[in-house]
Amino acid sequence: FFFGCHSYFGGMAAAEYDEFGNYIGGALLDEDEEDEEDEEDEEIDEEKDVEAEEDKMEEDGAVVVANDDATGNQVVLHEDKKYYPDADELYGGDTEVVIEEEDRQPLSKPIIEPVKIKNFDAPSRKKAESHSEKSFMIGLTQAPKFIRNVALVGHLHHGRTAFMDYLLNSEDRYCDTRIDEQERGLSIKCTPVSIPLQSTKGKTFLVNVVDTPGHVNFVDEVSAAIRQCDGVCIIVDAVEGVMINTEKMVRHCVAEQMPLTLLVNKVDRLILELKLPPEDAYIKLRHTIEEVNNIIADSPHGTSTPQKLSPELGNVAFASSLSHWSFTLFSFAQMYANCYSTGTIDVESFGQRLWGDIYYNVENKKFSKRKGKTGETEDSRSFVHFILNPLYKIYSQVVGKEPGDLDPLLHEIGVKLRREQYGWDVGPLLKAVTSQFFGGPSGWVDMVVKWIPDPITSAENKVQFLYTGEMDDEFAENMMDCRSGGPTMVMVTKLFHTPDASTFLAWGRVMSGTIKSNSKVKVLGEAYTIDDEEDMCVKDVIGLYIPRPREPMPIREAIAGNWVLIEGIEQPIIKTATVVGYEVEGCSIFRPINFSTLSVVKIAVEPLHPSELPKMVDGLRSINKTYPLSVTKVEESGEHIIVGTGEMYMDSIMHDLRKMYADIEVKVADPVVSFCETVVETSSIKCFAETPNKKNKLTMISEPLEKGLAEDIEGKRISLDMPRKQITSYFQQKYDWDVLAARSVWAFGPNANGANILLDDTLAAEVDKTLLSSCKDSIVQGFQWGAREGPLCDEGIRNVKFKLLDALIAPEAFQRSTGQIIPTSRRVVYSAFLMATPRLMEPVYYTEIQTPVDCISAIYTVLTKRRGHVTQDLPKPGSPLYTVKAFVPVMDSFGLETDIRSHTQGQAFCQSVFDHWSIVPGDPLDKSIMLRPLEPSPAAALARDFMVKTRRRKGMSEDVSINKYFDDPMLLELARQDVEFESMY
Repeated sequence: FFFGCHSYFGGMAAAEYDEFGNYIGGALLDEDEEDEEDEEDEEIDEEKDVEAEEDKMEEDGAVVVANDDATGNQVVLHEDKKYYPDADELYGGDTEVVIEEEDRQPLSKPIIEPVKIKNFDAPSRKKAESHSEKSFMIGLTQAPKFIRNVALVGHLHHGRTAFMDYLLNSEDRYCDTRIDEQERGLSIKCTPVSIPLQSTKGKTFLVNVVDTPGHVNFVDEVSAAIRQCDGVCIIVDAVEGVMINTEKMVRHCVAEQMPLTLLVNKVDRLILELKLPPEDAYIKLRHTIEEVNNIIADSPHGTSTPQKLSPELGNVAFASSLSHWSFTLFSFAQMYANCYSTGTIDVESFGQRLWGDIYYNVENKKFSKRKGKTGETEDSRSFVHFILNPLYKIYSQVVGKEPGDLDPLLHEIGVKLRREQYGWDVGPLLKAVTSQFFGGPSGWVDMVVKWIPDPITSAENKVQFLYTGEMDDEFAENMMDCRSGGPTMVMVTKLFHTPDASTFLAWGRVMSGTIKSNSKVKVLGEAYTIDDEEDMCVKDVIGLYIPRPREPMPIREAIAGNWVLIEGIEQPIIKTATVVGYEVEGCSIFRPINFSTLSVVKIAVEPLHPSELPKMVDGLRSINKTYPLSVTKVEESGEHIIVGTGEMYMDSIMHDLRKMYADIEVKVADPVVSFCETVVETSSIKCFAETPNKKNKLTMISEPLEKGLAEDIEGKRISLDMPRKQITSYFQQKYDWDVLAARSVWAFGPNANGANILLDDTLAAEVDKTLLSSCKDSIVQGFQWGAREGPLCDEGIRNVKFKLLDALIAPEAFQRSTGQIIPTSRRVVYSAFLMATPRLMEPVYYTEIQTPVDCISAIYTVLTKRRGHVTQDLPKPGSPLYTVKAFVPVMDSFGLETDIRSHTQGQAFCQSVFDHWSIVPGDPLDKSIMLRPLEPSPAAALARDFMVKTRRRKGMSEDVSINKYFDDPMLLELARQDVEFESMY
């Protein structure tokens, strides 16, 4: 207590308190007076705080606005003060004030975003060309005689891109320009490159080479690339031999009338991996060449004789693209001739003796066609003795000996290495030794120069095959002569995106004339005709480039015979185009590309955020431009659909859509397939339909087409553009049609190469042919409309022949207008179709699987679960692998490759490509079938299952409405026939 009191009174004046703590000072104020003093002190403090706050705001640049009513020293409350002017005072009374509850922009997003520099191409580490090299290359473009346009085609991982690295003397996968191509380890897009290369005689040629993808899903890129070339070099792996894509490409090249050459690649695998003796290696190489020749012989050639590939002819080369060497028989013979300065070796005759059953006797140094003996040693084949034995010795010495022991061998073969190269690993050391020993690709250049014609020589055949106009007009004559002074004609087949994917460069071949930078041109689309110029657009050429990977070379002009990348004309081009000079009038276009496969896999896409739909639509337009076989469309249900060739193809499309062109998040539905509709019997009754005005009546039946006819129409082996006599004889001789039927083919549907036929089977005695011919175009349009969208699930009709049996046509023209005839024609097509036992068709893949023998049973198990069936399994000659060939429905093929790899521990490798259409088991119109959700349907219910689910997805009713396609008289006729049928039984 004492200490507490002491602390309390310690601060007080001693005069006001006695020693006991009692107050002895002056008189104290009462409570009211104390309250007044406290209020005055608070007001003074408050005024000081307000003044201090105002001073601070004035320093910060704020505006203090006092009430108009406040005068003098009136106190203004804090909530009544205005520090900022109202929107009405600042912007006027018409301003709308919107109060946001939350920020429109997240805090993680900066108000001013940094500029994003997009680049989807891999960086180039290759040294740029010097000014003199560029000038030399531009000079070569002015001499078409020294230009060769060639495509490298082959199966996946057979070494096309590595061979391009060898030609360019560049780093690994230099022609895989996209970053995703580098990451995947496979080519997705074709890459055209112009390379100056020397022959063995030292003459330089400008070889325009295009590297094409090897995956079967990207064969559309190969077809677009081949269209620009004068010849093809087929690349085949020496171990794997001919594979599924090799076969398809060879057949496609033969159909395109392309000169062929062959490069047997990866010959070093026979030495290092299979460790075959030289004699067995020769047999393996010969078998590979024979495989290719057999495919060429089996392909339809028309009137031309099949081309033969053989090393002694000079159109077959051997190479190891990984070790950077290549040779032909004649280039190897030239190496021997260079070793003997006396010049006693005739290179041509010596090279021809280095292949086949020709043996060399070491003792008498003579060639013979019979195998003899030198003592106890048998004579060896000339190819083995002069080529394979030296090659085997080089490989065995470099791989088997210590680096220090290589000097005698290297000195003998004339190879000089730097000191540090002796310490390299075996792979780089082999590459250094063999690349020096063989030199550059001069042997391959000799083969290309000899067997692939220059643009002037090949121009006539190319124009006759590709140009749709008359061969005697001015434009065709200039193109056939490859005149650089004629009218400008450029054939564009492909669009390549720029590194930032903001625009496209059009890849074209100048067929005649000269295209110049900063000039006006006309871009003619695929739908352009001389009579209908709607699909034509005038554009300015912003820039021209020589094709080079990653860094195109700008030029001012390009003359006939050259490849060129054109900037500024991409906007109207969808797939292909014909570019002509601004002053050109009356020319025709080049034919659209023929593809060796179809797009049958469909996915539906939508943006994650609906507000980003315009971005996705723009991205889909870009996808449609850059993928030749892709189809983008909008279903009636509003779904955006992308159609492609396979899983890898669709995966690449979605990567480009999400990352490059739309740059948004996209949701993807489960993949489905395109179906077709067909019939298996003839219509049970004659189906008729009347026009809405009841003045016209059409009667039809439908029946299946003859086997193989649909494929002939799609393959353009028969076309209505042919002379009438040729069409008649074709149907008579091949399909045993009578003369009347062969002459009465009206149209193919749903387009000029569609797999359906419309026949006029009416009789002149019963039908007025003059009136009927006046309505022919309308009836054909209705038929093609119906064939494009079938009645079962709005898919195309296939393999059906429609016969027009009777036609009652009004004599007045206004009574038989197109608005009356076209819908009626479509309706009678549907009714005849539904009366002919309709069925659904699904696409089927041809699948080829390479596997060790112990994994075959697991592959059979996987294929059986997916409705697949094996057609063949046989060993691959000269290798430890088996090849399994099978057919698998596309609907059950999704995930097949992953499934096979998981069941075989990654030892099997498969590729699938569209092969044919097959009828789905079951009746799609059988309403007695019960479909249970989340349960797989049995085989007999598959057709019904597919049809119902497809109709649901498209927003259609579940069942086909018969009343929709049958008139009342037709329904009465059906009912009458049902009564008659029941009375009979």
